[in-house]
Amino acid sequence: MAQISLNLDGYTELPTGKVATVVTHLEMFEKPVLKPIDRPDLELKRVREIELGTYRELFRRIGEPWLWFARLIMSDEQLKATLNKPTNEFYWVFKDSEPVGMLELGVAKEDEVTLSYFGLVPEVIGGGAGRWLMNHAISKAFSRSGVKRFSLHTCTGDSPQALQFYLRSGFKPFKRSIEVVDDPRLLGILDRSCAPHVPFIS
Repeated sequence: MAQISLNLDGYTELPTGKVATVVTHLEMFEKPVLKPIDRPDLELKRVREIELGTYRELFRRIGEPWLWFARLIMSDEQLKATLNKPTNEFYWVFKDSEPVGMLELGVAKEDEVTLSYFGLVPEVIGGGAGRWLMNHAISKAFSRSGVKRFSLHTCTGDSPQALQFYLRSGFKPFKRSIEVVDDPRLLGILDRSCAPHVPFIS
């Protein structure tokens, strides 16, 4: 396929089958004052031995509305290596013993933590569940000795409320980028009805 140059002062037409999102990169340098959220129905646990099918099912339940697909296209070997990577920490939210959310931290650097994945299944969203989970994420990031920076990114494929949620959480934007990928719905990885806010074009 021929390379397409991005027009920085106008429109760039994408090839059929591609989707583009605007990515906002955010960071914080100290733990903010966190407003306590009481959700006794939810429990956060670190998970160390993760069955691939169970992980894929939870990832899909959380991410389908927002075109999450990166972990779904991995082979068993690739996903197993990711889940066992010592610089990745996985935490799941449980409700009535069922996994209903995930929090993944990247700790490759001693002074920096990355929020790699963060989300809840649709039926759990609301009632402060997202804030409850973010409080845990921030607390865990800054509980590590020497951590000076906590970062994440979100994109226009995510929930329309996501960016404002992160800003209210204390993150500050520092960079913007554009990501172009094959539409996972066209590839059959996700159903064509997913993410109606990103129109499907065949």
